[in-house]
Amino acid sequence: MSLRKTLAVMVVCIGQSSAQSSLNLAAIDSYLKPYARSRNFAGDVLIEKSGRVIFERAYGLADREKGIRNTPATRFHIASISMQFTAAAVLRLIDKGSISLSTQVSDLVSGITGGDKITIRDLLMERSGLPDINDLTDYGDVLKQHQTPASLVARIKGRPLLFEPGSKFLHEEHSAYNLLALIVEMKTGLPFAAAMKKLVFQPAGLSKSSIDEDAAPVAPDLAKGDQPDGVDGLKPAAVIHWSAKTGNASVVTTAREEAQWVRAVFGDDLLTEASRAAILDTSQKVGYGWFRSVSTRYHEAIYYMNGRAPGFAAFVLYLPQEQMSVVVFSNIYSSATTTIGYDLAAISLGLPYEPFQPSPSAPPAEQIKTSTGRFQFGPDFYQANAELDLIANGSALSLRWPSGDISPLIPLGRDRFMDRSYWEEVDIERDAAALPKTITYDHFRGNLIGRK
Repeated sequence: MSLRKTLAVMVVCIGQSSAQSSLNLAAIDSYLKPYARSRNFAGDVLIEKSGRVIFERAYGLADREKGIRNTPATRFHIASISMQFTAAAVLRLIDKGSISLSTQVSDLVSGITGGDKITIRDLLMERSGLPDINDLTDYGDVLKQHQTPASLVARIKGRPLLFEPGSKFLHEEHSAYNLLALIVEMKTGLPFAAAMKKLVFQPAGLSKSSIDEDAAPVAPDLAKGDQPDGVDGLKPAAVIHWSAKTGNASVVTTAREEAQWVRAVFGDDLLTEASRAAILDTSQKVGYGWFRSVSTRYHEAIYYMNGRAPGFAAFVLYLPQEQMSVVVFSNIYSSATTTIGYDLAAISLGLPYEPFQPSPSAPPAEQIKTSTGRFQFGPDFYQANAELDLIANGSALSLRWPSGDISPLIPLGRDRFMDRSYWEEVDIERDAAALPKTITYDHFRGNLIGRK
């Protein structure tokens, strides 16, 4: 091929690449705007590929009261994604020889039921069987007072185990990561916040990341959290002491530094090869602050984590073959961040996705009137055999859970809704008389057992 033809081909390819990039960026922004307009997302979104940011944009307000907008410099509480940082701190201690994965809890902390069976590995893998502090009847009071790792661990000392340590993953083990935070303090001789700065934040070059231990006044670059109010409203989230979530949900950081953190964890600078291999191992779905699986959607192993805490929701996804990270931080308490993150990866890779298209108007009054009832789900539902009430609330429909919690339903079309609280689709199936007979929640079916 002549030099002229070679250059022509190069120009065409570059032009196509540039057009495709612009198309993706426009598609990403177009995808995100309905979430922002409907007040189901406010925050910062970042997509990084091969160490280069290919998209970042902030949406909505960091502080609605003061009218301060979110920016790429805004810091967010990242809820359960915080466990990645605690796990890495423990792995750094293991890399230094201070402890090992097989070290038993009883060798470090006394008074823990089954401490002679629970290992550091069990804690990191959330397979310890410890009773969960978040399930205690007085957990609301715990959130109202300053805590330390020691005071949090004291809450579950002496309580019976839920299952044999190491035998299974039951649910997110907040208490396991409270205990890991205490162990980090004991092995470093430093308060948890200082230990985390020394072990992970500084080595990874994260200058804007820190532990919220209730000590400092609210910084101007820290987003204030909101929670959904009805179908389309917002209200301030409950104020809590973030020290009550030490180890499992107390990190604040930016989307940029989370992406930088992913590079550090999966790179070869922060952790040893053995510790990095432990995180990468997909034989167990959960471990080290990550979910790990082989994805049929993306055709490769993926590493991800989501989290929600009062006023905030967060999601991070890492695709090693594509060298792609997707970070979605929001200061609205909504699980929409997880759907957003997965879809943004799909858009970036040219894969199918479904946009969020809320209905522009409320359902007709007659439809609301004929949609209510009580529905029984099966033993495989999120809450086994739960009975959910589909109730009318003015011109909107909501789901009432057995706990009494109310999930407003965003209309997507006739008899199609989105649960605003948990971001799962809800579909109503009607009988010949146009009355509801079943509802589908996610992929679960609930049968009508009573009219409301």
